[in-house]
Amino acid sequence: MHAPERAPDRALVLGAGGLVGTAWTAGLARGLRDRGVDLAEADLFVGTSAGAIVAALLATGQDPARLAAPARPAGTAGTTGTAAAPPRVDGRRLGEVFAELGNAAADPDGARRRVGRIALAADTGPERAHVTRMHAMVGTDAWPDRPLLVPATDAETGEQVVLDRTSGAPLASAVAAGTAFPGIYPPITVDGRRYLDGALHSATNARLAAGARTLVVVDPQAHLFPRTLLDRELALAAAHTAVTVEPDPASLRAFGPDLNDRSAWEPAYHAGLHQAADAAERLRPAWRAP
Repeated sequence: MHAPERAPDRALVLGAGGLVGTAWTAGLARGLRDRGVDLAEADLFVGTSAGAIVAALLATGQDPARLAAPARPAGTAGTTGTAAAPPRVDGRRLGEVFAELGNAAADPDGARRRVGRIALAADTGPERAHVTRMHAMVGTDAWPDRPLLVPATDAETGEQVVLDRTSGAPLASAVAAGTAFPGIYPPITVDGRRYLDGALHSATNARLAAGARTLVVVDPQAHLFPRTLLDRELALAAAHTAVTVEPDPASLRAFGPDLNDRSAWEPAYHAGLHQAADAAERLRPAWRAP
């Protein structure tokens, strides 16, 4: 378990959500900034899977509107979106992964180890392609000065590892490791170990922000899991004030049924922009400067 050097005043936790959740979270962050609630002012950032991408943008001082349009294949003409190659999905292995995760309740540690073996055997292309993909989205290899935590999962042991600026990996590589969902992206090597998506342990990993005065959790997948899972994370974080933001009905309509549907990217981004008007009213009292 990673512990910050001191308890943060304001912590931001951005959860998993696939391509669509990435777009929605970026739109929400941009819309909140426009309304005077700048999530980039956090003292601690925790980004799980898709959330790692947006957390990296905010923590490094970039505009989340960088993700207003989906990544396009490298070399494609046009001025919007970032340039990156699409993933090579191994459908058979991906099906095996979901089968394991669907039956993981009785033995979650064992299920994660089995998922790791599936991921190592999957045909999802070279690691470098996914690192390049994440670099195109994050825009930098330099870690921010403020703490940014990227949970990942050891592909061999199934254990959680939290990557940060002391991990010896460039920022884009750490984000690639934390977003490497098995069957879609290849496991990523950091310091001789290969890592998978951090969401295999928790959709938010909010407990990594333990002790914060104010904790804001953005959970794009809240509608897919029992609320008790998030409540457990919030209890472990034990923040003085905790506020959660999840997709509203209009955002869920924009998402559609597939969180990895690239065609839903821009509708989801704009849904996040729109939802920010309501979210800002809820967040503003808690997010005020100490």
